[in-house]
Amino acid sequence: MLVPHSSRWPTSEEAAVREQERLRDLVDITGPGPDLTNGGMIVGVDVAYDDAHNRAVAAAVVLDAASHLVIDQATAIGHITFPYVSGLLAFRELPVVLDALAALRHAPDLIVCDGYGFAHPRRLGLASHLGVLTGIPTFGVAKSPFLYAFDTPGAQRGQSSPLRDGEQIVGRALRTQRGVKPVFVSAGHRIDLDHACAHTLALAPRYRLPETTRQADQLCRRALAAARA
Repeated sequence: MLVPHSSRWPTSEEAAVREQERLRDLVDITGPGPDLTNGGMIVGVDVAYDDAHNRAVAAAVVLDAASHLVIDQATAIGHITFPYVSGLLAFRELPVVLDALAALRHAPDLIVCDGYGFAHPRRLGLASHLGVLTGIPTFGVAKSPFLYAFDTPGAQRGQSSPLRDGEQIVGRALRTQRGVKPVFVSAGHRIDLDHACAHTLALAPRYRLPETTRQADQLCRRALAAARA
């Protein structure tokens, strides 16, 4: 389950890249993920920054898979120990994300990250990294395509197009609401892209972003405001 973090976290860009290259061979983006037909716990995670004090705040919100009602939530705050480097954001965010997850009263069946999974230069974005560390099925839903090319999907809800890194498909641009910008879904760990997209649509019945992301973002903002106060 959840892995406690420690001084083992890389402290240099070179060490972090080596760690990503080591862990990416453990990523599994096959299979349907958890069966939530009869209920389950879906967790959304998000991170916000207090740059003035070099801190990060993480929020984890548990939703009932059937009703999407919030049944548990937790936050954590910690000092940032890794510099900002594109492609290595997980090393800034994961320590505090793991603290927030560890504070939950309910064990997640599925985690949805505000960010990327397989859609990453070394195929180990935050969602994949978190999934490998915890063993929990995880995927990412991002607001932008990062580095990758895509054709604009059709305007209707559920229409999609591949997100490509050259010739490789690394995710999907997915229209969650008619006429609004797509979101960018990528498998993380222990779930494939088709099922990640299906969960994304199920979690976004009214808004562009899935309820997991919306609820975690709101909690994160409240926790950040409290920390600044």
